[in-house]
Amino acid sequence: MSRGDAVSRKPSVLFVCVKNGGKSQMAAGLMRRAAGDAVDVYSAGTKPGAAINDLAAESLLEVGVDIRSETPKSIDPQLLLDVDLVVTLGREAVVATGPDVVVVNWDTDEPSERGIDGMERMRLVRDDIASHVDSLRTQLTADTGRPALDT
Repeated sequence: MSRGDAVSRKPSVLFVCVKNGGKSQMAAGLMRRAAGDAVDVYSAGTKPGAAINDLAAESLLEVGVDIRSETPKSIDPQLLLDVDLVVTLGREAVVATGPDVVVVNWDTDEPSERGIDGMERMRLVRDDIASHVDSLRTQLTADTGRPALDT
């Protein structure tokens, strides 16, 4: 469905990071858990890597989300036009879009800048993304039917 379809249709979101192996996959997995069937959820990368980040997958398993079977993928140009909202995660993911595509950036926490690495880093990243996802889920599933831009 495209953005112009009936207002009552299910909202959709595309999460994008560079490799589509960590942050965007985490956001998609967390949104699927939080929203269930109420939101169509996709993820992609601007320069997809070869595999899902093991620590990202492990950190999500700790909260009951399994992304181990996912694979990094590139941005589908038609999907980019069809979704209600594109969310980029981090500073490096840049998505070239047209005027009708709504893009917001989540400048996510990067614990490695504070010397925090490994699983401790990934848990902090997961929790930061989860707080954004919870806010966005609430806004996407509100009666307004319009994606919010303040996440």
